[in-house]
Amino acid sequence: MEHTASSTSYEPKPLPFQQSLIGISEKAMQIHHDKLYAGYVQKMQEIGEKLKVMCANGVGLDSANATYSELRALRDGETFAVNGVYLHEYYFNVLGGNGKPEGSLVDAIVAKYGTLEQFVAFFSATGMAVRGWVVLAWDTHAGRLKIYGADSHNQGGVWGAMPIIVLDVYEHAYFMDYGSDRKKYIEDFWTNMNWAAATAVYERARGTVR
Repeated sequence: MEHTASSTSYEPKPLPFQQSLIGISEKAMQIHHDKLYAGYVQKMQEIGEKLKVMCANGVGLDSANATYSELRALRDGETFAVNGVYLHEYYFNVLGGNGKPEGSLVDAIVAKYGTLEQFVAFFSATGMAVRGWVVLAWDTHAGRLKIYGADSHNQGGVWGAMPIIVLDVYEHAYFMDYGSDRKKYIEDFWTNMNWAAATAVYERARGTVR
């Protein structure tokens, strides 16, 4: 997914799939996309507008302080909101498939992790170990695939790592349909995986070696 618009003009993207998912109800996905994700886009726009005004007129810049200031609060909120938008878009992007693993991304995963099963087991276990996100990324510094985990939108991310497969493990993503059974939710994630969509992102990211 490409992000070219400024934060103040950015609009929510529709779900990239139409079919029903296995395990995840339409109601849960609607709430996840139309309320939570759209809410992050709205906050990203609000914060972006306030930063734009602050930059233009300089009001509040003299009071910038690392303990507390309006600019600090906006900067902290900005990374949380923007990452909340982008990570959800990467997550939605790889849903709606038939789960059949094929393509250059699968080949690269097997080359890196030995077997696809080993990769899925490691990625899924990371999803049980963290509180927010699991990301298979193309690390542009190392020029290789890497799995990262994050407890929050703006924690755990690595500069220069381009998300390819993103899994949301916050409770809002699964609790309505699975209760506390996060493990089953993660299993169904792979059943719903759109490997073609993930491969397209991988092919773009692979050309960004540092």
